[in-house]
Amino acid sequence: IMKTPTKRVYLCPPHMSGKEKEYIEEAFASNWIAPLGPQVDAFENEMANYIGCRTLAVSSGTAALHLALRLLGVGRGDIVFCSSLTFIGSVNPVLYLGAEPVFIDSEPKSWNMSPAALEKAFNWAKSAGRMPKAVIIVDLYGQSADYEPLLKICQEYEVPVVEDAAEALGASYNGKACGTMGRYGVFSFNGNKIITTSGGGMLAANDEEALKKALFWATQARDPAPWYQHSEMGYNYRMSNIAAAIGRGQLQVLDDRVNTHRVIFERYNEALGNIPGVGFMPEPGYSRSNRWLTVMTLDAEICEVEPMQIINALADENIESRPLWKPMHMQPLFAGCRYFTHGDGESIGDKLFASGLCLPSGSSMAEEEQQRVIELVKGKVLAG
Repeated sequence: IMKTPTKRVYLCPPHMSGKEKEYIEEAFASNWIAPLGPQVDAFENEMANYIGCRTLAVSSGTAALHLALRLLGVGRGDIVFCSSLTFIGSVNPVLYLGAEPVFIDSEPKSWNMSPAALEKAFNWAKSAGRMPKAVIIVDLYGQSADYEPLLKICQEYEVPVVEDAAEALGASYNGKACGTMGRYGVFSFNGNKIITTSGGGMLAANDEEALKKALFWATQARDPAPWYQHSEMGYNYRMSNIAAAIGRGQLQVLDDRVNTHRVIFERYNEALGNIPGVGFMPEPGYSRSNRWLTVMTLDAEICEVEPMQIINALADENIESRPLWKPMHMQPLFAGCRYFTHGDGESIGDKLFASGLCLPSGSSMAEEEQQRVIELVKGKVLAG
């Protein structure tokens, strides 16, 4: 007898509010279908009000990061310090500009950039006479980095910070919105993020002139002439009016989505957190995570099961889960790049990658679906 396939449980699928259609219909009615338009302007203003910082809507978080690094003058032969435990979109723009990434390890309490590792990297840079042009600090899985010590170190060396808050919209650090801690902030509205525009991103800054320059580059760097004239290299990076319409409807329910993701995390934590060897991504007191994804760890010395065994067991039941991001210093693309660890010979990123997995965390997931995930994970962990 063939087993009836159960409805697929995705890791974090898009979750529409219903309000998106109204704004999309407005865009169609006005025939603003191309990039730019009133929905883009409104989305930028609404995001700016939400995070307390000026914004520029673009085609992806990666595009926003590329523009931020170019604004900081990053170019061929430069180095940029980057969080290692992250998605490759946090680093690829460094390569676009011909620069070289130098990777910084995580610290255990937030899983984000380690101040100790950052200090080591700056000591090396100083002795080598090669100061970085920028430091890209990632807010992993919706959890902010510990900015006070990190910014203090960067200010001491007079190196600007780009905050990659692609996964952290709706999260905060000491009551301040993630994405507003550095010189520039970056957000993503990819299909799996806490809110989506189907594809899109945003650059945030309090520098109006810088955002004007970024807008110029993002619209093919067209000079103010009656014909198409170009004196600088530009990109086709502007967000479409339709995508922005979706974003406006999504932004209205962002706080509800964050609360739901946090409830989902609490359910997982309550059901599985007391099992010996099982842990979850921490949330230090200085922060409020959006819990975009619930990330579980398995202590290899206590648990007899490995993350991939659980991932495969869930896949057999039509449930999507994933390993943690494979750290950038472990990627073939970056073989030979420098990497500074949190402790002497101790890489926190390596340990987390080996022990962690992301559980289904979508805000549209039914409680019964989550219960199914919990029972399967519990059964696998306890059975070994």
